[in-house]
This record gives sequence, structure tokens and C-alpha cells, in this order.
Amino acid sequence: MAGQIVDTPTAQEFMQEISKQVSEDELESIAASLEAKAQGFHDLLGHGRAAALDRDGLRRVLRSVFSSRRKADAIIDLVGERELIEGISYLLDSTDDLPERLDHFAALLIDFPEAAFDLPGELLHFTYPDRFWLWSRWMWDPRIETGSLRLVVEEEFDLQGDSRGEVYFKVGEAIAFVNETGKAAGFTSIGRGLLGIDIFLACVYAVYMYTVLRLRMTQEFNKIVPPLPELVRRLLGIHKMEV
Repeated sequence: MAGQIVDTPTAQEFMQEISKQVSEDELESIAASLEAKAQGFHDLLGHGRAAALDRDGLRRVLRSVFSSRRKADAIIDLVGERELIEGISYLLDSTDDLPERLDHFAALLIDFPEAAFDLPGELLHFTYPDRFWLWSRWMWDPRIETGSLRLVVEEEFDLQGDSRGEVYFKVGEAIAFVNETGKAAGFTSIGRGLLGIDIFLACVYAVYMYTVLRLRMTQEFNKIVPPLPELVRRLLGIHKMEV
């Protein structure tokens, strides 16, 4: 059944290209850093600890997410330290339906649309990596219908939805199929549990970006783009990680 959803040949082609550009040692290093990020988020936020955060803790979390790293202080100042802490606590610890919690948190960051999109999935996934999956724009952006997930999932699989919560569950379903196929085909073996699919999808997007940039940019611009392993680390929020 997974083969009907996952474009396995394309996923394997991406894995071959990834292997050419990222060494096995580098992939293992990325996996170790991602494990450390998950542990750091869990230690700061897990099991009700989010309610006891202070500004320093908030900054460490925000600076460990690609889309909020450079805006950490601005987000805290504009949203409000207490409001942001309460929003994170509600997202992670409330028994309300998950779609309602996702919408509530995104609404807090209405002035920071990129962070509003990425942060809920990052907070849920890295605090409880065995319960929740990651959803960031580089994986699937329903507004422009692009992302690494779309590149390895068959076009017939609908990733759209009528609400943010519905799309989150669609993304989760697709990730589950990619992960299951990846176990058999060997392209999600780096990293524990769903962290392996994070690494694979980040690498897919990085390879895709490099391909597009080579076609569209001059050689001078290409020199500005970081090496592929660093780009993967940036996407995953583990470049100069602070948690």
C-alpha cells in the first residue's frame, strides 16, 4: 500500500544523490545533533515544563528553529514573554483537539508568518518525537504546493485540506508512508524513529534547492550558498544549536 503513495524510484534517486554529496559520517553527525535537539526540547518543554520557561529558555528554543532563529528577540518582545510561554504550554499540554491548539498558537505569531507556520510542528515534534511529526514549509507549503514531501509522494496523494489541522494530519499520513517505505528501501535509516525521516526530507529539499540554484543563479551567487551538509543543518535548526 505504501508503494501506491510513495514515489519509491524518485526517493531512491534522491538518496543516491544525497550519498554523493553528504558523507556517512556527516549524516551520523547530523543525526546525533538532531537527537540532541530533541533531548534539549524535551528537557525544556516536556511534561509541563514549558509553563516554567523564562526569557532565556524561550530564546534558546526559538533560536533552534530555522524560521525564528534571527527573530527570536523580536518575537518575544512583540508577542510578549508570558503570552508566548502560555501559548507553548497550551500547544504542548492542553487536552483540547490538536487542530484548535495549532490554530491558537499560529494566531499568536500573526506578525511573523514564517515562524507561525513552522514553530508549532517544531515544538510538538522535537518535544515529543515519538508522538508528533515535523511539519515545516520546506517539507510542504500548501500555499505554493512545494516541498520535499511533494517530491517523493505520488501526485495523486492529496496534501491539501480545509484547515491547518487537516493538512497537519495529511502530512503525518504521508510521512508515515515515506518512513515505512524508507525502512524497506534504506533511505530513512539514519536517526531514531521519525528523526530519520526528518534528515532524509531535509536532504531531499537541500538537493532540490541546489539543483534549482544551479539553473537559475550565476556562479557568483552559488558561492554564497552554504555547503549541502550545512544547509541541511540550517533547515533542521541544528546549525549552531542553542538548546
